[in-house]
Amino acid sequence: MDNDDRVLDRRTVVAGAGALAAAATALAACGGSGDNATAASAPAPAARSGGPTVLAKTADVPVGGGVIAGDTVVTQPSAGVFVGLNSTCTHAGCRVREVAGGTVNCVCHGSKFGLDGSVVAGPAQRPLASRTVRVEGDSVVAG
Repeated sequence: MDNDDRVLDRRTVVAGAGALAAAATALAACGGSGDNATAASAPAPAARSGGPTVLAKTADVPVGGGVIAGDTVVTQPSAGVFVGLNSTCTHAGCRVREVAGGTVNCVCHGSKFGLDGSVVAGPAQRPLASRTVRVEGDSVVAG
């Protein structure tokens, strides 16, 4: 192969860049939190070596609200009571994107869930699945 075989013409580069931009836009539309995410979101869970997976600091989970930490929603329906929920909406499998106004909200189709995971407004008909969480020190951890 000589050097002329490896040279890309301008049309190929522009077409490739356009395809890449379209793919990035599609990916962002499917997984982005959007401008309407108003609740505080915790960082994705990070496992400590040999320790439990920290989902959130207790101080970051508001009473009557919650945070989304990766695939887990951590809520605090009343002071000192922490609930773990799966972040996958039971309607169509979208990830819930916000905890606001006392509910866990799926922006895909409008389902709303109580801070205990119960269905408040459809189209979802099944509650969010529970996740086991516990408080260790000043953190809410998985398990």
